Amino acid sequence: MATGKITKRTLDALQAGAVTGFLWDDELKGFGAKITAGGSSSYVVQYRMGGREAKTRRYTIGGHGSPWTPFTAREEATRLLRLVAQGIDPVESDKQRRREAVDLAFSNYADRFAADCKGKGWSTLVTRSLHLHVKPVLRDKALPTITRIDVVAVFDRMPAEQAANRRNVFAVLRRLFRWAVSRGDIDRSPMEGMETPKAVKARERWLSDSELARVWIQAAECHRCFGPIVRLLIVTGQRREEIGGLHWHELDRSEREMRLSGDRTKNGEPTTIPLNDLAVSELDKVARSEKWPTRGRVFPTATGAAFTAYHKGKTKLDKLIAKNDDVPIPPWRLHDLRRTLATGFQRLGIRFEVTEAVLNHVGGARSGVAGIYQRHDWKPEKREALTAWNSHLSRAIDESSNLSRPADRK
Repeated sequence: MATGKITKRTLDALQAGAVTGFLWDDELKGFGAKITAGGSSSYVVQYRMGGREAKTRRYTIGGHGSPWTPFTAREEATRLLRLVAQGIDPVESDKQRRREAVDLAFSNYADRFAADCKGKGWSTLVTRSLHLHVKPVLRDKALPTITRIDVVAVFDRMPAEQAANRRNVFAVLRRLFRWAVSRGDIDRSPMEGMETPKAVKARERWLSDSELARVWIQAAECHRCFGPIVRLLIVTGQRREEIGGLHWHELDRSEREMRLSGDRTKNGEPTTIPLNDLAVSELDKVARSEKWPTRGRVFPTATGAAFTAYHKGKTKLDKLIAKNDDVPIPPWRLHDLRRTLATGFQRLGIRFEVTEAVLNHVGGARSGVAGIYQRHDWKPEKREALTAWNSHLSRAIDESSNLSRPADRK
């Protein structure tokens, strides 16, 4: 084992003489150069963690050549030996840096968190929130280095009017950092002490019978997927993604039922929805037969994917209503159809518990202790309620259709 000051001249001489082994610097203890039989050389640091009784460890700084010269390698060795003096193992520190650069890079970590999320609705919300609002800001920043300032930057980038989205993103990030703490990947959440964004005032919009009938009638002139989806939203009160993502195997014409598994619902709870006459008739039209297929999507696009052009479809529907009825409907959303059914049920005197069962809403009468011990599925009551809703809708549609016929206005 040779000793001497490590310089370019000494390295060149050792390489030219085909000398193999280590040259240890006589000025900086632990700093050395390794020369191989092939004539290449690399810079190393040798040290012990815990005194003379500890095992010797060796850390490779890098091969001789840009960026490592005797001068830059000596500076790096000095830094590493300073870490050792502080009780920090350069080998373990390097492993941690590599882990932070890959495993703990926020973008990669967020993907693992999203994959671990349960429930179709929550999983979709997590994936969408991270993709649209968080990843563009935090990118590949190492999770342990993320501070409250970084989190605030995410919300600063979001428009102030997106109050609901801000609350959703806050909930997603809070859960992600808590998950990271529980796994030991960070010691504490950077969101500790942050205030939850103010709650959004609940929408109160619901459609009147005449408005609902106008939507129903003009939906027939819309896209082959969008029109039937809107009509099924009206008659079932289910969520847009649940209807738009329907597969034929989830429908049973003989039993007149729609059965959705937990991974297809927002709250992760399976649900069975009785199909009334209007729903069955609409699905017959989609299937072009009273014998429904047993597989495949109910509303596929030309490529076979799920239908997603809701904004375009809604825009066209609103234009059709304004054009054919001369007067547009005040602003409304597809989700308002769900509230409209709930309001309609209330007007028909249907029990609150039945309304919640139809909507598959876990809250109110179905939450807490009641949700644990009261296991009645309300199936007969749901069928009765949706049958009553069918009759109510049919009358409203007939009345609107009669008013729209010029001959009937005389």
